Amino acid sequence: MDFETIRIATLDFVRAHHAWAPLIAGLVAFCESLAVLSLLVPATVILLGMGALLGAGGIPFLPVMVGAGIGAILGDWASYEFGRYYKEGAKRIWPLTRYPEMMETGETFCRRWGAWGIFLGRFIGPARAVVPLIAGIFVVGRIPFQIANVTSGFVWAFVWLAPGAGLFGWMEG
Repeated sequence: MDFETIRIATLDFVRAHHAWAPLIAGLVAFCESLAVLSLLVPATVILLGMGALLGAGGIPFLPVMVGAGIGAILGDWASYEFGRYYKEGAKRIWPLTRYPEMMETGETFCRRWGAWGIFLGRFIGPARAVVPLIAGIFVVGRIPFQIANVTSGFVWAFVWLAPGAGLFGWMEG
């Protein structure tokens, strides 16, 4: 199954089953935020498409945004705990061994920005996949991590869903 097939099937499902939109948004955001899995799921285009469905299809924005935010928060939290548990050994686990330059970039990013890196990393493509994992490896404190994780999760969900929802709402109005 290729990315386009996944995108089309997901958006068709949401279009047909509006009540499932918050859960689907949460699952997509979870996959986007979980280390490595984010490289395999076309979540960004799905969330942008879901935003357009929100604006065009009468699906309420807030529940879908909250679902996406919670999914993103849980994905980053799982990545963080994975890194915290395995420490440096996480870098030697497949498929992370296939992306040493991405791990190095994420490490440099984390060292430079500290806890702010968690917030900022969610919005930067290559960093998004590994920053929470690296934060766990370097044992960034759980409270600073979670503050950055929760705030960025909801902001991120808004940023990806609002353009489509707002554009279609504006065009209809």
